[in-house]
Amino acid sequence: MEAAEFIRLGGLVAFPTETVYGLGADIFNERAVAKVFAAKGRPADNPLIAHISDKDQIELLAEEFTDAAARLIDAFFPGPLTVVLRKQATVPAVASAGLDTIGIRMPSDFVARKFLAACGTPVVAPSANLSGCPSPTSFRAVFEDLNGRIDCMLRGNDAEIGLESTVIDCSAERAVILRPGAISIEMVRKILPDAEFADPAKLEIARSPGMKYRHYAPRAAVKIVVKGEIVPDAENAGYIGCGIPSQNFRLRAQCKSADDYAARLFEFFRECDRRGIRTIYCESVAPEGIGRALLDRLRRAAGITDA
Repeated sequence: MEAAEFIRLGGLVAFPTETVYGLGADIFNERAVAKVFAAKGRPADNPLIAHISDKDQIELLAEEFTDAAARLIDAFFPGPLTVVLRKQATVPAVASAGLDTIGIRMPSDFVARKFLAACGTPVVAPSANLSGCPSPTSFRAVFEDLNGRIDCMLRGNDAEIGLESTVIDCSAERAVILRPGAISIEMVRKILPDAEFADPAKLEIARSPGMKYRHYAPRAAVKIVVKGEIVPDAENAGYIGCGIPSQNFRLRAQCKSADDYAARLFEFFRECDRRGIRTIYCESVAPEGIGRALLDRLRRAAGITDA
């Protein structure tokens, strides 16, 4: 595959996954990894996630393999799950933002799997967007943000899930969820009954992307509302949710379910920005299943980071 040759030569390649599009580089090439941060304008203390094509590649990245990690990997790889483990000394510090851990994921998307296999090495890949902007769930979004900044863009379908992977820290005695995603806490607890979310107040360092900085935000102001809530100046605003708004919004997306809402959210943010919409009203959802991850992204987009 031609795109994989760019990786072998130290270049950057955007590629589709089932969650969002990723921006890939050879994890063992420090100069290439540094270019990922430069292309995105990403803070250097925000760790990256390694993407693999085969479970055998985990031993290239992790120095220890905990029981919790093994059980989660057996249940959810390939898929929208990242496990955090103590890293091998050969994994460059730039990839892990200086941490002694590395997040590892094995995507299920067909194009991603074919691309990663052709690379022949684990590929570090944050979302393929400018840092802080809505994550890219379409090729168009990648092109808008990174055209001229990277070497290659692989065109694929729109992301099926639309939210970044669930991240679970398995580097300590007890596994904790650092970032919610499509693999919900209900699903995780079927494998690890004592799994809990990490307490941000007790975390001295951020071991996962999406924990430290404002993320997923469009230029428009994001407001979270309850179903049926009356808002000012709806004609100059956007609305997305599962309910039918009673007001006449300039742009609206009525979603069939929380899964559909999640899949459409980031592209809706971008479409509102394309049209110059100043305010986006997002209907709240129940904090269960993927709804918990959806609420996390909505709150971060709105600048709400408290527990």
